[in-house]
Amino acid sequence: MRLPARLYQQFDADPTRAVPAASYGGWQQREVELSPERTALVVMHAWDTQAPGAFPGWDRAVEYRVRARRILREIFPPLLTAVRASTLPVFHVVGGGDYYRTLPGYQRAVALAGNPPDVMRVPPDATWQKLQALRHAHGFPGAHNAGDIAAGFQHLDFAPEARPHGAEGVAENSAQLAALCREAGVNHLIYVGFAINWCLLMSPGGMTDMARHGCLCSTIEEAVTAVENRETAAMEIEKQQALWRVALEFGFVFNLPNFIRALPGRR
Repeated sequence: MRLPARLYQQFDADPTRAVPAASYGGWQQREVELSPERTALVVMHAWDTQAPGAFPGWDRAVEYRVRARRILREIFPPLLTAVRASTLPVFHVVGGGDYYRTLPGYQRAVALAGNPPDVMRVPPDATWQKLQALRHAHGFPGAHNAGDIAAGFQHLDFAPEARPHGAEGVAENSAQLAALCREAGVNHLIYVGFAINWCLLMSPGGMTDMARHGCLCSTIEEAVTAVENRETAAMEIEKQQALWRVALEFGFVFNLPNFIRALPGRR
């Protein structure tokens, strides 16, 4: 499975320049060879975002939902159709509810992984609670949006375009995803879903976790978006920063048409 991949040349800085990093090589494209039997597509947190206006507070706090709807509508159908017609497995990383617990792919992951150890949490105190309340009210999501977000999570489900087929593996944490990888002989995960600089990096079953399990973690540029802020949203700067981080720390960045064309064994 040969295809072009983007990586970032983070060398050589020139200490004599006013900005030493200005001499880095920057984005590069190289042809890479993937082992199809060792590679899987991971669809992460591709939730049903509901119709615009269904939970207005959620849309006010999570601006990328507009872009996610477009990606689900335009990118996911051809991508998942092509991957499912190839030899690559599809895994799903879930969370935020119990909408997936009856699926055979989830039950298989639980059986393979067993019960993960409890995380030993440091106990909170009154100061901690006040600080968290301040962040919640004035940072994210805003007190007036919290009710809609909570209501939205009560209706959480897979987006229709991202619903698992058959017995595709479904994991809610890194232990389960690693167990699915070991069962399938997979060590390279190509992530799509939402959001590339947040859940796909930091949530249970995301790239940070799976890199610790020994997996390469890559992404497809057109099939992700990022959490943006007022200063970055117009140009999607946070997405570009996250793609740089993926290329530098975790794996590669692929282009959708090149990835689809390279898929082996398509029926």
